[in-house]
Amino acid sequence: MTGWDAQRIPDTPARAVLAVTLLALLLVAAVPAALLAAVVMMALGHVIGGLAVFGGSVLAAALAVAVAGISGIRHLRKLIAGHGFRVEPLDGSQYPDVAEPGDSDHANVVQLDRSQYTEVR
Repeated sequence: MTGWDAQRIPDTPARAVLAVTLLALLLVAAVPAALLAAVVMMALGHVIGGLAVFGGSVLAAALAVAVAGISGIRHLRKLIAGHGFRVEPLDGSQYPDVAEPGDSDHANVVQLDRSQYTEVR
């Protein structure tokens, strides 16, 4: 990619999915720090508080991951249902679903018969 493509800027739902995913990643990364804080609190005698800190961080991370997964799947389904993917043929032909005729007059096409290739299983 040599330049900035203005059509590749994510729309608002895509930005929301990215934001929720980033929040989920940050909360998952914070779980080990919460475990360390919980162990320190328990060592100082606050067992219930330490368990609450660790349990709350795990619960928040799990909830954020679930929301990110659900919103990502919803966004993907909307893209697929609305044909949000722009698929273009590689050869630039106008009709990608129509096969070319057998005897084409292209100079760079090599015709092979069944004896010149093998199947890979």
